[in-house]
Amino acid sequence: MAEALTELARPRPGIYSRGSETVDSILKAALSVLIDEGAAAFTIRRIAAACGMKVGNVSYHFPRKEMLVQVLLDEIVTNYDVKLEMQVRQPNLSAEERLRLVIKICLDDICGKRTTRLFTELWALANHNDFIADRVRAFYGKVHEVIGEYVSAINPRLSKEEVATVALFISASMEGTTPFLGYQKPWAGDMPAITAISTEWFVRLAKSLEPGEIALMTRRLT
Repeated sequence: MAEALTELARPRPGIYSRGSETVDSILKAALSVLIDEGAAAFTIRRIAAACGMKVGNVSYHFPRKEMLVQVLLDEIVTNYDVKLEMQVRQPNLSAEERLRLVIKICLDDICGKRTTRLFTELWALANHNDFIADRVRAFYGKVHEVIGEYVSAINPRLSKEEVATVALFISASMEGTTPFLGYQKPWAGDMPAITAISTEWFVRLAKSLEPGEIALMTRRLT
């Protein structure tokens, strides 16, 4: 699982060096623009203004805004991987406990300004940019793999395809809370209760599904 989640965080093409003052300033400005001003404002020119640099200086390190999105997602993957190592990948935890922790981490993040606004704007960019759409899909694909690992451990009778479907359902259900329960959203105060329900119900779902049951439920709808 570590290899799956960190694959996106490997070095990418581009003239940048993480940890350098210039690159860190650019990335900080890019994140701020995307979160506070939205996808429409996410341009190299606006990012340059936000960090007090010339457009050419920003373009030297990140010739296209797509590269900024790529690095921002890489950083998020790295941060999630650290959380998983510290909280989830502990030898004394059961698969059920690990899945509950993954769900809680995801929903806790949705409560924050950064996650609520950042991913909303990333999806907006993805609607009109195939490269960004591919990167966002790849990011969520890795999240699904992490969830799927624990679903499979909880219920090893499920096929690979069934595990993938359950993982997708769990991920989509959590992401769907964003416009309702995310940062400054109408029902944000109800997130603790929703998290409590989710951590229990999704584990019960993973445990209780019988092989072939998803296909049976699907046929009932056709």
